Amino acid sequence: MKLSILVITILAFTSCKMSGVKSVCLAKPQGSTYPYAQVEPSIAIHPKDQNIQIAGTVLDDYYYSIDAGKTWTSSTMKSTYGVYGDPVLMFDSAGTAYYFHLASYDKATHLDRIVCQRVDQVNGEFTTGTSPEPNGTKTQDKHWICVDPQTNHLYMTWTQFDSYNSGLSEDSSIIFFSKSLDKGDTWSTPVRISKFAGDCLDDDNTVEGAVPAVGKNGELFVVWAGPKGLVLQKSSDKGETWLEEEQIIGPQFGGWTLDIPGISRANGLPILVSDCSQGSNRGNLYLNWCDQRNGTDDTDSWLSVSKDDGKSWTEPIKVNQDKGPAHQFFTWMSIDQSTGNLYFVYYDRRDSKGDETDVYSARSIDGGKSFTEMKITKKSFTPNKEVFFGDYLNIASVNGTIRAIYPRMDNEKISLWVAHLFDKNF
Repeated sequence: MKLSILVITILAFTSCKMSGVKSVCLAKPQGSTYPYAQVEPSIAIHPKDQNIQIAGTVLDDYYYSIDAGKTWTSSTMKSTYGVYGDPVLMFDSAGTAYYFHLASYDKATHLDRIVCQRVDQVNGEFTTGTSPEPNGTKTQDKHWICVDPQTNHLYMTWTQFDSYNSGLSEDSSIIFFSKSLDKGDTWSTPVRISKFAGDCLDDDNTVEGAVPAVGKNGELFVVWAGPKGLVLQKSSDKGETWLEEEQIIGPQFGGWTLDIPGISRANGLPILVSDCSQGSNRGNLYLNWCDQRNGTDDTDSWLSVSKDDGKSWTEPIKVNQDKGPAHQFFTWMSIDQSTGNLYFVYYDRRDSKGDETDVYSARSIDGGKSFTEMKITKKSFTPNKEVFFGDYLNIASVNGTIRAIYPRMDNEKISLWVAHLFDKNF
């Protein structure tokens, strides 16, 4: 089935040089009414044509560009099941575009499923959507997805809450997995992959932030955070079986819900990527997250590397290269599979007066041993704690083209920006 989306084309765009970086401001879709629209962004670049780029933000915003991000078209996503935030956008190796999101289905319980919609042409009509089978009234939340580049199979992980925000001891949170072998038309029966459960309070003791990655030989790796710190699961048979219990990677100092001045909430949930390039670091797993091991006044972005399929991990190395106490938060990481180079984006307060905030990007070309940073913003901004600002940023990289997407807040108004980064500029 097909379902149309309301589309408006942005004929003009706002751009400015920010420390040599051009950033483009994306207009909200016409008629957008959500007060915190344009936060929690996701962005993806077409694997065969880098001129084609897509993005999404809460609750139901969709953007696409066919000219390498010079101009963008905005639209409002529609689905039979409702569109209710946490967008995850990606392409498979054939160039099919996917938009995953939470549901708000009027015939079922709120947030009872994760919905997958796809489109073959970014300016076309999305399918109405499919989902793994809902589990009664339980809440399904905080999903992420990866694509096997050899088969285009879709692998999805997420958190199931027995009852969201419940403080009852009998209610718990667990991590689920499902896959699709037919471009999202159907999904396997969801299976639990976390032996150890968390609570339902959406806080440090909740298991959350599950991110999957496909290894060089088609293995599946999943990381998440919770009461046992940062943990990893693995499947060697494409999700049919898993380790008896998750492997503990290490602690997350301060937990994954971090206190950042001026931010209503700041998650430090982990990001996982796998090097499937033909470079010298092929097979490496990279884990990126934020924590406060250096003190509550010094949040940092960290990277740890595994060279043995997740059995062991290097001591964390700090991605941000500032020397003094400052907050770096909302980190995200991407890998360019043409080179194995790593790219990061995060909010940064090293030059801050009070809560003034900038955006930085970083690159590593040596498997996470060293980093080069770039300040994206020319002018800092100051968020207001009373205005919800989302949970994360996002960055995508394909064949030396890198796009970092981030909200900023000026005079309590949120705007969405895409920074045009290229490998040669770092």
